[in-house]
Amino acid sequence: MFSPIIDLINQIDNSSISDHRKDLLKPLHDYLALKIEQKKAINLNFICTHNSRRSQLSQVWAKVIADFYGININTFSGGIEITACNKRTIASLAGMGFKINDPRGENPHYELIYHIKKPIISLFSKMHNDPLNPKGNFAAVMTCTHADNNCPFIAGAEKRISLPYEDPKAFDDTNIESKMYDQLSIRICTEMKFIIGELMT
Repeated sequence: MFSPIIDLINQIDNSSISDHRKDLLKPLHDYLALKIEQKKAINLNFICTHNSRRSQLSQVWAKVIADFYGININTFSGGIEITACNKRTIASLAGMGFKINDPRGENPHYELIYHIKKPIISLFSKMHNDPLNPKGNFAAVMTCTHADNNCPFIAGAEKRISLPYEDPKAFDDTNIESKMYDQLSIRICTEMKFIIGELMT
C-alpha cells in the first residue's frame, strides 16, 4: 500500500465519531463479524442516487481499510441513476495518495491504484444492479437518504443497512469545495477504520 495512504490511516482518530454514528455503524459491523464467524465471503454494495460521490468514496475506503487490516472484503458501488464519478471525488482521492488513470469520456472508468500488488479499483457511475456487482449474498449499504427512500427494494441483498452521509455536491463551485470533499473522504475512512478495526479485537 502506498505510504501516504498508510500514513493517513495511521493518523485517523476514531474518537471523533459520535455515539449516534456508532449506532448507525453497528449493523454494518455486526454483518461483517457474522460473515467472518461463518467463514463466508463478504460483499458490500454501497449505493447512492448517482453513484458519483458518497458511494464511490465508501467503496474505496472500505476496500482499502480492509486490506490495511488484512481482511478480505469485496466492495462495490452503484446508484439508481447513471451519471459519472464526479471529478471532485477523484481529485480528493488523488490528493490523499491514490494514483489514478483518467481515460476521460462522458462516464470515464477511472483506474484507482493504491497498492502495487492489489487489483485496481474501477470507479465509474453505474446502476446498483450492474453486471459487475454481486447478484446475491451481499449487504446493500445505502449512503444517501434519497436512494434509501426511492429504492425500497434491492434485489439479492441479504442485508440492507442505512448509513447516510451529507452530499458534498452542495459545495460544488465554491471556494471550499475541495475542503468539503476531503472532509467527507476522511470521515468515511474514519468510520470504516472504526468498524473494520474492531473486527481485529
